[in-house]
Amino acid sequence: MDLVTLTGEPWADYGLVDSGHGRKLERYGRFRFIRPEPQAMWAPASADWRADGEFIPGPDEDGGGRWQLSGDVPHGGWPLSWREVRFTATNTPFRHLGFFPDMAPVWDWMRGRINGADDPECLNLFGYTGVGTLALSAAGARMVHVDASKKSVEAARGNAALSGMADRPVRWLVEDAGKFVAREVRRDRRYDGIILDPPKWGRGPNGEVWKLEEGLPGLIADCRQLLDADSRFLFLTVYAVRLSALAIGELVRQHFADLPGTVEAGELTVREESRGLMLPTAIFARWSRD
Repeated sequence: MDLVTLTGEPWADYGLVDSGHGRKLERYGRFRFIRPEPQAMWAPASADWRADGEFIPGPDEDGGGRWQLSGDVPHGGWPLSWREVRFTATNTPFRHLGFFPDMAPVWDWMRGRINGADDPECLNLFGYTGVGTLALSAAGARMVHVDASKKSVEAARGNAALSGMADRPVRWLVEDAGKFVAREVRRDRRYDGIILDPPKWGRGPNGEVWKLEEGLPGLIADCRQLLDADSRFLFLTVYAVRLSALAIGELVRQHFADLPGTVEAGELTVREESRGLMLPTAIFARWSRD
C-alpha cells in the first residue's frame, strides 16, 4: 500500500498565512483568523499576527471555547468561492469556519476520477455544508448528500443556491449515515464514488450514537457493497483521532481486495504561504479504479 501526501495550496479566498507555537493564522476572504493548531510545534515566521478574530479554546482538549471577533466580522457569515462553488463561511462554535479548506485537493482528485464517466452518481456521507457535494455536482455528478444535522443540510442547500446550483440533481437527506448506507445495501444500490468524513463522535437525527473506532469498520464494509468494478473511487478522511493512516488504509485495503484498482493512505496537509512548509491536518485512505 502506498503512503502519499495530499497538499492544499493557497487559493484566492483561502490561505494558511503562518503557523507556529500551537496556533495558525489563516485568511478567509478579506478576514484573518487565529485558531489553535497542536501540530504547529515549530516557531512562526513572524511574531506580528494581525487578525480579525481568534478562537480561544476551552480547558480540555475535546471541545469548548469561544471566538473573540472584531466588529467587522459579519455574524451571519460572508461568501467565499472555490472554482465554480460559492459557499458561506462563518465562525462556528466548533472553532472552524463552516468548511474544511484542506479538502480542496480531495475535491480536485474526485473530479478527476469521474471525468469521462457516463452520468456518474456519487454519495457524500457526513456531507456537512455541502462544498464537496457541490464540487462534484459542478463536475457533472448526480449526488446524494447525507448528514445527521438538519442545520448542516439547510446550510448545504443555501450554498447550492449561492452557487447557482439549486436545480442540480442532488438529494439532500437528513439521515444517520450508517442506517442510510445499510438500507442502500439492502436495496442493492450502486454508486460511482463515495466520500465520507466521519466525526470522532456524534449523534444521528434520532439519537443514534456514533463512535468512530466502533462504527467505521462496518460502515466501510457496507460502502464496499455499494461499489463495483466499474465504480471510480472511495475517499475516507479522519480528523482528531489517535489512529494511523496505515490503520485506516489497511481497513480499506482488506475490504476492497476483490476489486481492481489502487488503495492509498496518507496525510492531508495545507501549504503555509510564509515559508512553504506543510501543516498536517488529517489522515485519509482512498480506493480508486486504475
